Amino acid sequence: MIFKYVSSLLLFCTTFIYAQKVEYTSFTISDSLKENANAVIRLNQIDILISSQRNMNVITKRIVTVLNEKGLDAIDAVGNYDKRTTIRNIETTVYDAFGKEIKKFKRKDFKDQSAVGGGTLFSDNRYLYLDYTPIQYPFTIVFDSEIETSTTAFIPDWRPLNSYFVSVEKSILNVKYPDNLGFKKMEFNFFNFKIEKTLDTSTNLSYTATNILAQKQEDYSPVVSTIFPKLMMGLELFHLEGVDGNAKTWKEFGQWYSDKILLGTTDLPDETKMKVKALVGDEKDPIKKAKLIYNFVQHKVRYISIQVGIGGWKPMLASDVDRLGYGDCKALTNYTKALLDVVNVPSYYTILYGDRKKLNIQSEFVSMQGNHVILSIPNGDNYTWLECTSQDDPFGYQGIFTDDREVLVIKPEGGEIVRTKIYEDKGNTQISKGSYSLTANGDFSGKITIVSGGSQYSQKASIENLQPTEKEAHYKDYWGHINNLKINKISFSNDKDKINLTENLAVEAVKYGSLTSNKLIFAVNAFNKTSAYVKRIRNRTNSLEIQRGFFDEDEINVVLPLGFSVEYMPAYYELSNKFGTYTTEIIKIDSSNLVYKRTLFIKKGLFSNKEYDEYRLFIEQISKNDNAKIILTSNQ
Repeated sequence: MIFKYVSSLLLFCTTFIYAQKVEYTSFTISDSLKENANAVIRLNQIDILISSQRNMNVITKRIVTVLNEKGLDAIDAVGNYDKRTTIRNIETTVYDAFGKEIKKFKRKDFKDQSAVGGGTLFSDNRYLYLDYTPIQYPFTIVFDSEIETSTTAFIPDWRPLNSYFVSVEKSILNVKYPDNLGFKKMEFNFFNFKIEKTLDTSTNLSYTATNILAQKQEDYSPVVSTIFPKLMMGLELFHLEGVDGNAKTWKEFGQWYSDKILLGTTDLPDETKMKVKALVGDEKDPIKKAKLIYNFVQHKVRYISIQVGIGGWKPMLASDVDRLGYGDCKALTNYTKALLDVVNVPSYYTILYGDRKKLNIQSEFVSMQGNHVILSIPNGDNYTWLECTSQDDPFGYQGIFTDDREVLVIKPEGGEIVRTKIYEDKGNTQISKGSYSLTANGDFSGKITIVSGGSQYSQKASIENLQPTEKEAHYKDYWGHINNLKINKISFSNDKDKINLTENLAVEAVKYGSLTSNKLIFAVNAFNKTSAYVKRIRNRTNSLEIQRGFFDEDEINVVLPLGFSVEYMPAYYELSNKFGTYTTEIIKIDSSNLVYKRTLFIKKGLFSNKEYDEYRLFIEQISKNDNAKIILTSNQ
């Protein structure tokens, strides 16, 4: 009996183990890889086969153990396709924590969606994605795909780690290519990670990365591309949009792009040509003419979002944009360029990385890069830059999406790497003037005018277009330190020539001051308290980067309630170091009137991880002083 029982038990265990994929169980993951991780990449193997100048296959096997809901993005089970890119295979299998198969998804089970909503012109640009709602955590997902494309101008970067709070057990890259296409590569940020180049010949390249621990996201860190490992790859002989290319330098690349990709895309109907010629009239100044054209574009067309590379690299015809009234960044930039050609204003299609974080085109590596397109107009020794996707931006204003970064300007005679406009720290201004009065019981009533320029204009301009309830919610959040705030008036003045946004507000609040016995206590800085919170980070690893500096200046008249005298008010305060300068001053005009003055200047810069705590304390001191109190005593 005992023998039979043991045999049955062994048979059950054997069958149970056989039904599972032991390598997919989450219990074998080391503790070090689970630390700070929402997901663990068990394996991410990418095999790239470049068989010719016009053919490339990318085979991906990705095994991810998702530990919690925040790790779902690490699955990345997506495939893009269009008329030049085919998804040969795509499938996914899901396993539970023990490695038991839960569900299998074939191609027909993936959601198929247009890359663009609301437009039919780009109906060939689509993507497949997995829509899976897990029933338990942890679980492991195995994603397999094969993409075939004729586009070899863009070889996918290898990024063994591309997210915070995700660890990597193993990541493998294998690349095979002919020896006559000028294959090239460049490594970035490999030195802090376990990455081994296992093969490097004239036709083969292989790398393996192992046991990369999850990185915690640290505030004020440089952009991920300057921290995490990355391998860029490219070909000197490539294929794009049905055209062969050959470029070793940016000049050659730009000339090819101008001649082969952009050529023939700027024709316009005669009616439109006559309209824009009449619009500029006898104006001779090219910049003034460009401003008239830019205004015309902003009122005529709207932007639809299609990331560069998904909607193709060749812009749609200017005549189609003119007819349809919409387009993506490539289309609207090319359309604006076509209109400027009509009135004899030279302009250049410009490729870059658009992001609130400053990202550069890698100038030392000639290849197809970027995710956005703008227009550059030569203006003396500089350029005027036009963001053609915006219906609101002032002419020549870049804001914080395309400022201060290296971009590729495509000229007929060749490409050129240029840096876009730099908004200097002291030019990023917020100048506030206002007043408020207090009643004997601490109620508050005030008016404020805030004028913002430079990069601060970009951060404020969108408020003007909010709905009334959204505007009110914004200011109640901005002045969240004022309890029972009531906003009586909101108005804006947007000077797009000077690039200044003026906010005018009238507000009131009950019990702003705290009345205790015969004393009234209130924070003198009512309108511009430091909102930046710099949290304590023990054992910080990343550098500290302040990407944009700014300058705030406040002057507020304070009217005290009758029957009270000042018992205490803060003295003049100044704080200055490598990060900036902060000053506050209260001037007593008479027994009932004070003037509060405040300046805050923050410098942009890159600092070591050791200096982060010094910056935190700097902001902490500013925040503390921004909350400084005045004490009034009743004379009765």
